[in-house]
Amino acid sequence: MQRRDLMRAGIGAAGLASLGLSRPSLAQAAGSRVLKFVPQADLTVIDPVMTTAYITRHHGLMVWDQLYGLDSKLQPQPQMVQGHTVEEDGKRWTFKLRPGLVFHDGEPVRGRDCVASIKRWAQRDALGQILLSRTAEMTAPADDTFVIRLTKPFGPMLDTLAKVGPPALLIMPERIANADAFKPITEIVGSGPFKWKADERIVGARVVYEKFAGYKPREGGTVDWLSGPKIVNFDSVEWTVMPDSSTKAAALMNGEVDWWENPPNDLLPLLQRSRDLTLETHAVLGTPGTGVFNHLHHPFDKVEIRRAVLAAASQEDFQTAAAGTDPSMWKADMGIFTPDTPMASKAGLEAVTGPRDYAAAKKAIAAAGYNGERIVLMAASDQPVLNALGDVCHDLLAHKLGMNVDYVVTDWGTVVQRRASKEPPSKGGWNMFNTTWSGLDLINPAVHATLRSNGDKAFFGWPSIPEIETLREAWLDAPDLAAQQKICADIQKVAFDKVPYLPTGTYFSKSAWRKNITGILTGQIVFWNMKRV
Repeated sequence: MQRRDLMRAGIGAAGLASLGLSRPSLAQAAGSRVLKFVPQADLTVIDPVMTTAYITRHHGLMVWDQLYGLDSKLQPQPQMVQGHTVEEDGKRWTFKLRPGLVFHDGEPVRGRDCVASIKRWAQRDALGQILLSRTAEMTAPADDTFVIRLTKPFGPMLDTLAKVGPPALLIMPERIANADAFKPITEIVGSGPFKWKADERIVGARVVYEKFAGYKPREGGTVDWLSGPKIVNFDSVEWTVMPDSSTKAAALMNGEVDWWENPPNDLLPLLQRSRDLTLETHAVLGTPGTGVFNHLHHPFDKVEIRRAVLAAASQEDFQTAAAGTDPSMWKADMGIFTPDTPMASKAGLEAVTGPRDYAAAKKAIAAAGYNGERIVLMAASDQPVLNALGDVCHDLLAHKLGMNVDYVVTDWGTVVQRRASKEPPSKGGWNMFNTTWSGLDLINPAVHATLRSNGDKAFFGWPSIPEIETLREAWLDAPDLAAQQKICADIQKVAFDKVPYLPTGTYFSKSAWRKNITGILTGQIVFWNMKRV
């Protein structure tokens, strides 16, 4: 398949001239107290529990705070929590909140707010569901205390309370968190360092956040990923949604914006020529991709058809389209877990690395009962990587496998909304879409959302594969690293046989910002610690 040409979007001879440095710089003065950010996509879902979209997670980390924050060594550090004790052989955990925590409406953060927030979030999160299954009760005996009493020990308790892979565990007021976990909240009252300015939101164009003067950062320690004091040095942050990569590049190079979250790799050489920009790898574990099947509807309700698609798919095709021809910028031998992390395995890896046999795959699809039924494949037009992955998937299904594909290309926000539908494709539902993840979110079976296979409670696509769920439970109770790794190898074998989703490889990318912005933290997109100099 031919690689897409990102330069076609207006960066011709005239477009390149507009990206040059001869144009007068519009860079903001050193004293400007407004940070202007270009996000990966528009914010269409504002309830952080309702979606795994990263754009909503970025929004959530600004507006709400976390009980624990992960540091760069993936260790949970106290954030809203002052400390905790463990009793009764690991079955009773008592947490005490640090003083001075308040919500944006002026109400103090209390233990019962934490209990309600954990319960609502846990209904929608894979790791949270496991916590609930082992919980006897959650109580708040005092305003500054909450207690989780378990039926059996739960080793990853602190990792669970520090969960940042979307949906992240964020603390809301009890009256809001008591809402139905499957219906979006309408009132945004946070506990974090920024207030959401609903009155300044322009759907498809602009989102604004204002520094919350009442936020009390942690005292002492150093800022490291999501841990340490969250000190905000800007009065406000404005997200500007732009339609294409050339517009974003021009705005950044000419100082109209300060930070572009995710420039495509095609444009990195152009951006690197500017002496005014800093480009750094932000997601240090890479960005794995997944092709998500809808297991509820024909044809991907049949394992034989999912298996045939896996046998025909080329990770190299997907990653070349997404990240370029430089193989150092991607990996095309990815299994179920993030490459080069402890749970990654070569077990059964020939399922993705062996020769691709399109004829055999087409024969298997026909034998499984596919008879030319329409397949709705969704793709995002406003995110170049997702658009590229969609193009490769379309080529695979329609041309290499001869399936009848209705290729629906819209903005990412529309994909996020439509993928929540369980209706048949003929009634507004879907059959498949492609997405990407932070490598942090696929490092083990507890946090791996697309691997979760517990039916209606699973990630969009709703696979039901009991063998995977049994192995996940065993992994949580494994006594040591060696036992965990063996279980993950077994999980990978089952996943390549039952195919809950299509692994499409992983790529590496960079974020870009003006050099007069310092203190941007790597690992996650957050808006504290940074300054304009």
